[in-house]
Amino acid sequence: MVTAAGGPVAEGGVPVLADNTFATPALQNPAAHGAALVLHSGTKYLGGHGDVVACDGAWAAALRRVRAVTGAIVHPLAAYLLHRGLQTLPLRVGAQQATAQRLAAWLASEAPNVARVQYPGLPDGDPLGLVGRQMRGPGAMIAVQVAGGPEAGMRRAMAVVDRVRLITHAVSLGGVDSLIQHPAALTHRPVAADARPGPDVLRLSVGLESYDDLRADLERALTG
Repeated sequence: MVTAAGGPVAEGGVPVLADNTFATPALQNPAAHGAALVLHSGTKYLGGHGDVVACDGAWAAALRRVRAVTGAIVHPLAAYLLHRGLQTLPLRVGAQQATAQRLAAWLASEAPNVARVQYPGLPDGDPLGLVGRQMRGPGAMIAVQVAGGPEAGMRRAMAVVDRVRLITHAVSLGGVDSLIQHPAALTHRPVAADARPGPDVLRLSVGLESYDDLRADLERALTG
């Protein structure tokens, strides 16, 4: 879903497009900071319940050329689900962000077998100072580098996604359910090695479950 903001363009006449999927309109409005185009993934936070799909695999292949010319087309049910999700977007993002802040602090200071945590809400997690200046909050996405170095860390990371029980091992994000994935082996597998997240890195999308339950699930998975 791309919206045109009519903002300025970059040097050379290239429009500036900001992917606002992670922050959502609840936390950041790129058009107010000069972006000409703003991109959102409607199947993530905007829908928010993990039930919005554009089309199935067979239709996706058949409609590829049409989509290239006309843009992504949302079918009526998906449009209804997006409308429903948008009504609770600020409430969901606020609650998810609050839990993510607590989880990130625990992961960075007390969790077992964690080498590093990347989250904009941590003291050293926002080197550009975007939170408060451009974003209204750090969001609910956390990157966790497990301990052990690349090889041992990769084995531990893949073991963690197998051990979690409350958190779901899946590649999506932004829904009411907390999701965890191993980017190097899944979403970022086609990415060049020098631009790919390390093999010992996990991505966590925090949902609406209890902080205590999420922490217990991660602690058990990281300890094993």
